[in-house]
Amino acid sequence: MKFRPLTTYRGGLPHWRLDGVVYFVTWRLSKSQFDLSPPEKSAVLETIMYSENRDFLLYAYVIMNDHVHVLVQPNENKSLEKIIHSWKSYSARRLQADFRRLNRVWQREYFDRIVRNDEEFTEKSGYILNNPLRRWPEIERYDWVGWGQH
Repeated sequence: MKFRPLTTYRGGLPHWRLDGVVYFVTWRLSKSQFDLSPPEKSAVLETIMYSENRDFLLYAYVIMNDHVHVLVQPNENKSLEKIIHSWKSYSARRLQADFRRLNRVWQREYFDRIVRNDEEFTEKSGYILNNPLRRWPEIERYDWVGWGQH
């Protein structure tokens, strides 16, 4: 396998790209949107899971009421930008069609970070998996958090 060198680009935020790495990614609802309902969270999760293994390896995820976190590794020849664009555009269309959301659903930009080592992988996966408990300490079950197939 031939690796390309590190590349960078800037949207509103800086983005670094490197083949074969895991990314911690976060995107948020647009400021004009109200919180996601349970059925909407399920629709977003279905969107993320749809192309798991074909386009990416999913390690951990959480769909919160106003944002999403994933720990993901794009497969060879699939860019993180295309994966995120697919998730955001398909889920936005579904939320607009099925749940009557209006206007822009997700903020244009998203945050991503290359996970640099095993310790950071453990820290980021723990952050993702414990996110619902930090927001709602009394919660006993949360259906939109978990490990991917990897």
